Amino acid sequence: MTVTPHPLVLEARRLAAEVLAPQAGRVDQEGVPVSSIKAIKRSGLLGVSAPRDHGGAGAPASVAREVAEILAGACCSTWFVQTQHHTPVKLLTESQFPVRQRMLGPLSTGALLSGIAYAHLRAFPRVLVRAGYERGGWRFDGTVPWYTGWGLNDVMLLAGLTDTDEVVFAFADAREQSGLRASPIMRLAALTAARTVSLELKGLRLPEEAIVLRTPREKFALDDLPRATNTSPAVFGVAYAALDLLAAHPDATATARSLRTRLDAVRRNAYALADHRRPQEHIAQRLTLKTRAYDLMRTATTAGIVAGGGRSMDLTSPAQRLAREGLFLLIQGQTTDVREAHLASLGE
Repeated sequence: MTVTPHPLVLEARRLAAEVLAPQAGRVDQEGVPVSSIKAIKRSGLLGVSAPRDHGGAGAPASVAREVAEILAGACCSTWFVQTQHHTPVKLLTESQFPVRQRMLGPLSTGALLSGIAYAHLRAFPRVLVRAGYERGGWRFDGTVPWYTGWGLNDVMLLAGLTDTDEVVFAFADAREQSGLRASPIMRLAALTAARTVSLELKGLRLPEEAIVLRTPREKFALDDLPRATNTSPAVFGVAYAALDLLAAHPDATATARSLRTRLDAVRRNAYALADHRRPQEHIAQRLTLKTRAYDLMRTATTAGIVAGGGRSMDLTSPAQRLAREGLFLLIQGQTTDVREAHLASLGE
């Protein structure tokens, strides 16, 4: 029986083929253009997991993962900008605060694009951003080391830690303002195009109505655990894109076929665990699959470099770009547990 793909999967394929992939090399060198962000907003993909009653698609996690794979394989920089958006949508969907009614609709329909500024919470016990209540609102002070999509996002989801060990999430406009300054765009080995900056917060004040979530830090860490230990769909997207390039070389088809079979098996098992009804269980197995996916992605992108020969060293080479994007994905969203598991696997 033929299964018709979800409409958003078809839309992702169209967008990848017509917009993202054809200009991925230029984007890698020049930056994600506003035109690509506008195309993403119009596509409906920003609402893939958002509730239907707020303009989203309410699609299952399997659809969201497939969309992510397609976008990452076509242009990882553009994928990385838009992927930040889905966490604020998820938190808003579950929020009990009034901001839900004001923000969930515009984010679900793609009228607004959100970035995220909360990965620094994973640095605990180091506290990089403090939040404190004063005069009917919240004050944020500190440094956000990484913020992606500067100049492309409309809003950001910012998090800080209070003196009582409570995590506070709130929305802020994604622009320089009193109490918020951005660094120049960082020059990175890969994904400079995604416009990543650091943010200095010196008395940034946000009103009470901007609050999305308040939760104990320990509960946040527990909820964050499966997000960090599950394999990112982008890893599979970049790996499959590299294998497509590899298969185009007549002398590399057998290698491509063997690697694809192994990658398919890891993907199947990783996604089965991602869908497990108890997301905090099987952490060791999740980490094992994550490191196997990393290894296969690295092998696939390396094989693409080898097959391309000297041409692969040209900055316009898709194989070389995919290899650099793969390097980036090795540390994207990295936590201490993930790093330790990955290093251990590399030493075996």
